This record gives sequence, C-alpha cells and structure tokens, in this order.
Amino acid sequence: MTHHFHHPIAVFAFLVGAYLLVLSPAFLWPSYLDSPVGVLVALPYLSVYLFHTLGVPGLLVNDGACGWGWCAPTVFGWCFIVAFWLGLAWLVALGLVRWRGRGVSP
Repeated sequence: MTHHFHHPIAVFAFLVGAYLLVLSPAFLWPSYLDSPVGVLVALPYLSVYLFHTLGVPGLLVNDGACGWGWCAPTVFGWCFIVAFWLGLAWLVALGLVRWRGRGVSP
C-alpha cells in the first residue's frame, strides 16, 4: 500500500482542504459561524491586527486610525494574511512529513 502523505504537497493539500471542508457549511448556513467553528474563521482574519500591533506597516486602512471602529485590512494586509497562514500550513506539512519519516507513529 502506497502512502501519499510522504510528500509535503499532499499533506499541505490535505490540511487546506480539511480547513475548507470544515468551513463549507457556512456558505449555506451563516449561523454555522456562531458555533465554535467561527473561531477558525476569525483567527486568521484577526491575526492582521496582531501583526499591526507588532509593527508590520501597511496592513490596515488609514494605518489603523479609524476612530471607534476596526479598520479593514488593505490589499497588502489580505495578501499578508493569506501568505502567513498558507506558509504556516506549509511548515506544518513539512514538519509532519519529516516527523513521519523518522518512524514515529502518531
């Protein structure tokens, strides 16, 4: 039996696909996001505010000065969020493949 999870790209695709599969009911039932799954949606989005606080420039509209409201991410902010979280998923996939390659079973 051949295992396809010896390649990082397969593990990465599995991780991203599983994330999208878990979130897919939200397209039909918006109240699905009121469940604990909503945290999975909010965490990547809210991370842009953490990185803004840490000093990464250009992530938020008006450089984060939007009065009482929360500023929306800029185009660069959206690209940064996507690159960060996909990069993190890629590192997890690499780590899992290397961990499994050492003969360690989960």
